[in-house]
Amino acid sequence: MNRRCLLLLGWAVFAPLLGAADLTVFAAASLAEALQEAARVYTAGGGDTVYFNFAASSTLARQIREGAPADLFFSADEAKMDDLAKAGLIDPGTRRRLLSNTLVVIVPVDATVAAPAPGYLTQPAVRRLALAETRTVPAGIYARAWLEKMQWWEAVAGKIVPVENVRACLAMVEAGNAEAGIVYRSDALLSRRVKIIHEVAASEGPVISYPLAVLKSAPQAEAARRFAGYLATAPVRAIFLRYGFTAAP
Repeated sequence: MNRRCLLLLGWAVFAPLLGAADLTVFAAASLAEALQEAARVYTAGGGDTVYFNFAASSTLARQIREGAPADLFFSADEAKMDDLAKAGLIDPGTRRRLLSNTLVVIVPVDATVAAPAPGYLTQPAVRRLALAETRTVPAGIYARAWLEKMQWWEAVAGKIVPVENVRACLAMVEAGNAEAGIVYRSDALLSRRVKIIHEVAASEGPVISYPLAVLKSAPQAEAARRFAGYLATAPVRAIFLRYGFTAAP
């Protein structure tokens, strides 16, 4: 019996105890495929129906502050969750740090890299460097922090093409509209049109953290707590690991 069947059977045991609900989850764009797979298993096993709003964490946090109806927020950094916590918008008892990730430098799959990675980014061959927006979007903030730590920021600042989120960054490199980009490893692994030329070591890069929390105004607070608990289980952790995420720091 495969892992998916075991997970379905496990949740089928609990299905009679759960009152079905329609649950709305606001989640970072980088989580899309892994969360959708986890939710399909959850619902098929008798759990609630889960609807997602995927975007940059900064966009989602702004929507929540403006009153958008959501039950659960799954951010790609702690800062966005901190902002909502300061505004009294999350249930602090439900907040948990669930995942981490790794920054990688990507180029189009057919690119010839003439210089050692990642110093390649500072070379004339890279005319456009795609990054998620570096002031507000977690992937861009993490990327800038790494570039500054390596003392390359000034050399690449004039090449940067800022985009709305990490998936837009991936798409730019896939399309050949940028010679290089910095994304999460989990994003790069989804594409056959890019290749990784450098993986940022934990000692080099910023700490990447994905927290989640139930919102105080959640229309389906109990369902949100159930789903948050499910996401922390070992079988779901295995799904995230398969997509390239790592355990929380």
